[in-house]
Amino acid sequence: MATDSLVSTDIDYTQDGKQVSVLRVPQSLNTAGWANYFIPIAVIQNGSGPTVLLSGGNHGDEYEGQVTLLNLVRELQPEQVQGRLIILPMLNRPACVAGTRLSPLDGRNMNRAFPGQRNDTITGMIAHYVSSVLLPLADIVVDIHSGGRTLQFTPSVNMHELANKTQMNEMVRAATAWGAPYVFIYADVAGEGLLPSYAESLGKITLGTELGSAPQFGVDMLGLADRGLKNMLRMYGVLTDSPYAPPIPAPQLVAATDSADYVMASVSGIFEPFLEMGDPVEPGQKLGQIHSTELPFAAPVPVLAQTGGILFGRCGFPLTHQGACIATIVRPYTLT
Repeated sequence: MATDSLVSTDIDYTQDGKQVSVLRVPQSLNTAGWANYFIPIAVIQNGSGPTVLLSGGNHGDEYEGQVTLLNLVRELQPEQVQGRLIILPMLNRPACVAGTRLSPLDGRNMNRAFPGQRNDTITGMIAHYVSSVLLPLADIVVDIHSGGRTLQFTPSVNMHELANKTQMNEMVRAATAWGAPYVFIYADVAGEGLLPSYAESLGKITLGTELGSAPQFGVDMLGLADRGLKNMLRMYGVLTDSPYAPPIPAPQLVAATDSADYVMASVSGIFEPFLEMGDPVEPGQKLGQIHSTELPFAAPVPVLAQTGGILFGRCGFPLTHQGACIATIVRPYTLT
């Protein structure tokens, strides 16, 4: 396949069967002047059908996607597939190995690096390969996230609000097939360069997820990731092991499209929550308070909601910092 990417692989994206290999990202290090960094990749292909690009480990401290996709690669055989699965279980492998949100090799956030550049730092080079080689092959793109160490989320499959309503309606249909409690329409409040945003801009059917947080990592969340992904693949006929079954009950469609829905800490300190996830929220209501670690006997700073709805997400670790998102509020959303 012709590409100007510096990343290489021995994977043949046109070949039927099951291939397990690596992407080789060129590096020059203090310990090795000539080196490659290996990013695991698998392709499972059988006959004609949609191409689905699956990624986990976009952030290294989010393990639901990594474990789900690693298990999927081991489990699936080509005869169970109609079409093509391209699977990157550890997209940002340097961060996965370190257990960090950002890559320890260049300090960058993979989910702010798209579309990347050919001659970039390692994060941008991986993003560029995905953008220039893999996304053009894909009909459906799934990037599995959770809150990691930083945020706790009500489990959801998510996407942006799009001007292309045909594309968005199909994305909601695909998200509904997952069977998570919520389908979440979100806004970018911390920069641009997201993998899902870039895939959406190319017209791809694109799904993200927010499957809890690092403290919630366990049997329930991994089960939701595995069952939901497989059910969505069955809906498109890519996975043929058993018939597609619409989830019951159907997920609720919610949105946080106002920047005020994302409540940022006004000061640093220990966040004490007053509400549990899913509780109703009124504008002006106290969501919690922040205790100063420098002035411990000063009155805590209240955290007030500016919008109403339900509490959908909150900081995943009590110690927070000024400007960090400590609460997310959503409301019911109606497709047009």
